[in-house]
Amino acid sequence: MKSSRLSRVLVTGATGFIGRALVPALLDAGHFVRATTRDLSRATGDKRIEWVQANLDAPDDVEAALTGMDAAYYLVHGMGGGHSDYREADRRSAQMFVAAAARTGLKRIIYLGGVAPKAEASEHLASRLEVGEILRNGQAPALELRASLIIGQGSASWQIIRDLALRLPAMVLPKWTESKTAPVALDDVVVALVRGLDIELPHSRWYDIPGPEVLSGKEMLGGIAALKGRTIPALKIPLLTPSLSSWWLKLVTRVDFSLARELVQGFTGDLLAVDDAYWKLISHQPEQTFNEAARAALAAEPAPESLRERAGSMEEAVVQKISGLI
Repeated sequence: MKSSRLSRVLVTGATGFIGRALVPALLDAGHFVRATTRDLSRATGDKRIEWVQANLDAPDDVEAALTGMDAAYYLVHGMGGGHSDYREADRRSAQMFVAAAARTGLKRIIYLGGVAPKAEASEHLASRLEVGEILRNGQAPALELRASLIIGQGSASWQIIRDLALRLPAMVLPKWTESKTAPVALDDVVVALVRGLDIELPHSRWYDIPGPEVLSGKEMLGGIAALKGRTIPALKIPLLTPSLSSWWLKLVTRVDFSLARELVQGFTGDLLAVDDAYWKLISHQPEQTFNEAARAALAAEPAPESLRERAGSMEEAVVQKISGLI
């Protein structure tokens, strides 16, 4: 067992995209892991994990989950969770969490948020940043790590650009696809999160965790297509806004439309890191390029069932016909 003073760790959102990758890494590092889920049927069979059913909107559930823990990962957010006003739901959950952390004597909170844009933040990004601020203002020191686009199988953002790149024979490119970001591989994000338990944190801090390359949306779409031997003829329409262009997603992507639209509307300007100070702090430099991370994510896709595959082919045929009318 790891001798760290932060050896007992709670992971909220443990069955989500990040949580599923983080929990095994924490176990491999020697930590005791308690994991929360709303539905215990989604829990893995790994006997090393202490699974607890918890609703993070319920104060008693939160306090029970935190009791006896040294540190906690906050990996939940309301968008896509059925909340009509997810920003208010996120705010309440974060406030409840810091209050319970203070009552139970938690030593550290680690939160994965989003990069702050230079332009006005979308509703989604504004909510993520607000949650980070609430957590950092609590009694327990909070480490907020800010990523832009995380590349990995199971990421909604990755799924959107993957579907656009591989399902459209032609792409109407609005101005927002010129926006730039530094996508980061899931493996590097997990390293950042795990090592967040070991750094000195006398008070709350936030750090960006950029990937090794700066790419535009158009470059990422082209890169994914090229991995499958495709090219996407593109027509630039500068006045096509993220809100209007997001309607393409209803035809193309498997991601829930309301979630996809929120994510695309957050890409109205560059999402670039202030610096890479955190990587230097933990002595880790991400080297996995976008193409390498994208190739790994594509390889990790489950083989489609025959009926689902047939449905996907039909969907692509419909999109092709519509695209041919442009």
